[in-house]
Amino acid sequence: MATDSAPGVRGIDLSPMEFWARPLDERMAAFKVLRDQGQPAFFGEVSVPLVRSGKGYWALVRHADVSEASRHQDVFSSEPSATTIPDLPAYMGPFFGSLINMDDPRHAKIRRIVSRAFTPRMLAKTEDDVRRRATRIVDELIASGPGDFVEKVAVRLPVEIICDMLGIPERDYARVIARTNVILGNSDAEYTGVDADSPSRLGMARALFKIVWAARDLHRLAAGLGRERMKNPTDDLTSALVNANLDGERLTTRELGSFFLLLVVAGNETTRTALSHALKLFTDFPEQRRLLLEDFDGRIGGAVEEIVRYATPVIYMRRNVTRDHEMNGHTYKTGDKVLLFYNSANRDETVFDRPDVFDITRDPNPHVGFGGPGPHFCLGANLARREITIMLKELFTRVPDIRTAGEPDRLLSGFINGYKRLPCTFTPPA
Repeated sequence: MATDSAPGVRGIDLSPMEFWARPLDERMAAFKVLRDQGQPAFFGEVSVPLVRSGKGYWALVRHADVSEASRHQDVFSSEPSATTIPDLPAYMGPFFGSLINMDDPRHAKIRRIVSRAFTPRMLAKTEDDVRRRATRIVDELIASGPGDFVEKVAVRLPVEIICDMLGIPERDYARVIARTNVILGNSDAEYTGVDADSPSRLGMARALFKIVWAARDLHRLAAGLGRERMKNPTDDLTSALVNANLDGERLTTRELGSFFLLLVVAGNETTRTALSHALKLFTDFPEQRRLLLEDFDGRIGGAVEEIVRYATPVIYMRRNVTRDHEMNGHTYKTGDKVLLFYNSANRDETVFDRPDVFDITRDPNPHVGFGGPGPHFCLGANLARREITIMLKELFTRVPDIRTAGEPDRLLSGFINGYKRLPCTFTPPA
């Protein structure tokens, strides 16, 4: 698939999917080359049938650039899109125009509503549910035996927790997982049926239809729940959203659907991906596993931060330059697109000692795996930390020899550093 401009540095081109299909060490070596340039490189956008592409984007790969851009939403805006390189087609806007694609003051108003579910008091209440569910998931893992860790463990805990917070009934859990797989796996042929490197117009039309259909189905789920909660409010997050008053305004059905979609997608992906990577990391680095198990409670906090840094579940976010602006020696022009590559910032040698080493005792660890500092820092970061902590404790206490039994089946994506499947093995407890 062609891009609109030549590769930026030494033949490196971040835009085609073939780059993201390369082994991790090769991709990270390319990002090191880009960091060493000292200035951001410009990459042309991939030309995709039925999608209007722009000229390209600046790749922010250094920790300092990612952090500073994150702090200044007045210059580096999330509108009109923060999650896609091309602007979304108009017909997709109603489904994906959520909190993540907003700036203040509207962003701040919506965030205040959602943040009620993530207060220390609410998280303490949720923690009991996380423990119960983690215990049940490991019970069922032991009963069923070794298999796909993603399906049996990693995907279940965060989906069940966020669904419970939103009031989604258990019968719809599988529906939520299937729809979020399509939305987040939009560049993987397994979920969309399209060859990401050479899509035909018909293939792309089918892929876009699947993505929109998945989003629309989640919107329908949200609308039904919303109507019920307006009539019969409860203490779940859907009730908080539909009954909130924003300076005299209420969320429209469309807005509710967009925020609902964001929460069910973002509310499970970081934990799901981090848990999957954690099992592989503690298999590949047995000395780190021994270190953790020697003092689990004392070291798990640092271990979680290092897992998120090393894995970086969300690879990038997009920002849109609102006015001419100079930052760290480079001038950005009004209308420029920039991508904040968190995966590269998390390996920046000027910030992290031996950044390619997985070290659960790393301190300090100012990673940007939950996003950079500023208004768009991940709202659910503390919930994700608790979910990872509780599930790893449950696993390593009850099946301490659990490990991977082969290589992961990676998601083909430049946005999510995910595993679709990860075989695991363990000795069932007596």
